[in-house]
Amino acid sequence: MTELPKQPSIYDVAAAAGVSASTVSRAFARPGRVSHQTAQRIFDAATDIGYRSAHMPGFSRAAGRHTSMIAVVIADIRNPVYAEIVRGAEAAATESGYITLLAHTQESEVRERQALERVLPMVDGIVLSSSRMSDSAIRMLAKQKPMVVMNRAVKDVASVVTDNARGIRRAAEHLAELGHRNITYLAGPEASWVDGMRWRSLRGAANELGLSVRRTTSSKPTIGGGEALVAEWQQRRTSAVIAYNDQMAIGFMRGLRQARVQVPGEVSVVGFDNSYGAALVTPALTTVETPLYSQGATAVNNLLAFAAGAKSRSNEPVVLPARLAVRNSTGPAAT
Repeated sequence: MTELPKQPSIYDVAAAAGVSASTVSRAFARPGRVSHQTAQRIFDAATDIGYRSAHMPGFSRAAGRHTSMIAVVIADIRNPVYAEIVRGAEAAATESGYITLLAHTQESEVRERQALERVLPMVDGIVLSSSRMSDSAIRMLAKQKPMVVMNRAVKDVASVVTDNARGIRRAAEHLAELGHRNITYLAGPEASWVDGMRWRSLRGAANELGLSVRRTTSSKPTIGGGEALVAEWQQRRTSAVIAYNDQMAIGFMRGLRQARVQVPGEVSVVGFDNSYGAALVTPALTTVETPLYSQGATAVNNLLAFAAGAKSRSNEPVVLPARLAVRNSTGPAAT
């Protein structure tokens, strides 16, 4: 009688991967308890020796679906905010042996959907940054491939955000300490979750600090968009302005200079993100600093953990800290 070949065990996988049998067991049953690199080495070893487990992740080579590629989808490649985010994302992906595919949607929900439809079969997971799609559309896509959303909180989808509420509050407190009592908020895109958070946080902080705030909106969250809002601001002047992002703040200051309005002598200006260029303009821009590089890296590390089979322990987003970088664009309110 011919003896059947022996099926590989977790001990064989452990020997092939150079880890303990308990680590192999955890990698299959609870991937979140094992680093992504170790889990990948274990899964590769299991595939090479022919070991199969009910807990093997769906992207394994044996299943023929592993591509070693992830997609990073951004709204505007011209905005230096995304440059830092992508740098962090790409560094984390490279460290884990992944290639990053970048998609630029030009602030368009339609382009975003089209890009995702094309890249979905090609990648092991997706990082969405500042998505303009609806929550339901994002959840539908997240059911098809592992996904992490940045700058947005979507129920049942993993996300990484900055502490918008604290950042805006620090900006409002700083202006109040300088004697400002009236603030104009230069708003971002209507579809932006972050813009809604920042506006609500500013209204809440203003109410507690006894400030008056109003909102004005541009068609684009760019330097040109900020510059275009100067004429409207001049019709209802306030002594301080907080912009949705640094690009709008820089554009607004450029428009003020052309209108011969002094910053900060006649109006103080605060941006958001501390992106490249904020410290280089004249006057240097006071802005809410967010950890852009860390945001991209954190999103990718979490994405790769989910692709390896880890489960999110909470529906709450990962919140990264924000702080105020005070420079020369803010000063005492004119008396």
